[in-house]
Amino acid sequence: MTKICIDGFNLALPKGTGIATYGRNLLSNLKSLNYETQALYGPALKASASNIVNETALTDAPRAPAKLNRKARAQRMMRTYTSRFGQTAYPVKPSGEVIWPGGNRPAADSFWVSNALYDLAHRSFKTYGKPSPVSFSEQNGFTKPDVMHWTCPLPTYAKGVPNIYTFHDLIPLRLPHATMDDKEVFMAQCQEVVKRADHIAVVSETTKQDLIRILNVPEERITNTYQAVDLPKSLTERPQEDVETELEGIFGLGWKNYFLHFGAIEPKKNLGRVVEAYLASGSQTPLVLIGGNGWLEAGEVALLNQVKRDGGPSADRIRQYEYMPFSLLVSLIRGAKATLFPSLYEGFGLPVLESMALGTAVLTSTGGSLPEVAGDAAIMVDPYDVRAMTVGIRTLDADDALRDDLQARGLIQSGRFSVEAYQQALAAMYAKLGFAAT
Repeated sequence: MTKICIDGFNLALPKGTGIATYGRNLLSNLKSLNYETQALYGPALKASASNIVNETALTDAPRAPAKLNRKARAQRMMRTYTSRFGQTAYPVKPSGEVIWPGGNRPAADSFWVSNALYDLAHRSFKTYGKPSPVSFSEQNGFTKPDVMHWTCPLPTYAKGVPNIYTFHDLIPLRLPHATMDDKEVFMAQCQEVVKRADHIAVVSETTKQDLIRILNVPEERITNTYQAVDLPKSLTERPQEDVETELEGIFGLGWKNYFLHFGAIEPKKNLGRVVEAYLASGSQTPLVLIGGNGWLEAGEVALLNQVKRDGGPSADRIRQYEYMPFSLLVSLIRGAKATLFPSLYEGFGLPVLESMALGTAVLTSTGGSLPEVAGDAAIMVDPYDVRAMTVGIRTLDADDALRDDLQARGLIQSGRFSVEAYQQALAAMYAKLGFAAT
């Protein structure tokens, strides 16, 4: 059976990311295609003689960074220097004893661990401009993967096996004002990945064209797999009356009687204009905002904070939550009058697809890949045009027939991003490298 390993860089982040969701879905779909699945983690703790202790390192609670004395700083500098010459990953077998966060272990048959792999690789590349190779220590019946699939363009590669890299977007280059990345390092890292990759996966035609145009990648080296929406039936098939009771009891919200915006607070999510357009619309329908601070958030929340500070009816209509458990987020999406997601640019735009799949109308934008995802099943606006956004909110608020139509079209559109379609695209990509699904 072909063994495919993905990186655990984003999987290990305590609050998760869109790329972590991508990684989890990639693993589960690979298993459905009958591949053997593995994940490569880079925890801060060194490998132990105990398999269980090694497994706990994959899910350990984050610790405050220790203050480094002179000796420790010198050791870190030496490890950063030597990282470009290679690191070793050791196998970890799931024990069944370690309870993973949320009781939800990634769908990997086994794991690999390389101490501080990703931290050292990033430091080394930034300092020396060289990626860090990884070797797999084959022991205790474990053998190295047949394919290494990196879920984003990381400054590392697996030695002796084909390397696939997924590019989600080139936003640091397309919207430099929206990120805090070192753009020169980002460009160099992307160029190194493109040079070394055996194949490249993308999640939209928009990203594919960005790679062809900006990084000069030949089209035949790229496969667009898109993404799939695969929500648990235990959440999607809950009776509506149960969801209504939950929304009323926890949030005091009525069914289809509030607008929803969710995503990290960062410039590309366009929260500042969403709030401005909502207030300008004069809508009495509450606006629910879900998302913690990402980066460069000050400008995005300036108006919101001022409204809250001044108080009054406008402040009372806006609810803000930094974090929401996934099960409650699904309920909030299902019960929303509409999701407002007029992002400046997206490599894919999973919130749009999730909302449509859950039967909720969507207002989104012409930014990046969002027209690909939304098709004709959403109200589309220029993400910089607050006036158009205001009109869209008023229309959604008042036109029940339009919302019903968008909901129906959204269900059809989301069906085009089915699990089956995603698996077919994945299988075709791996087949190009000689690893057809069995």
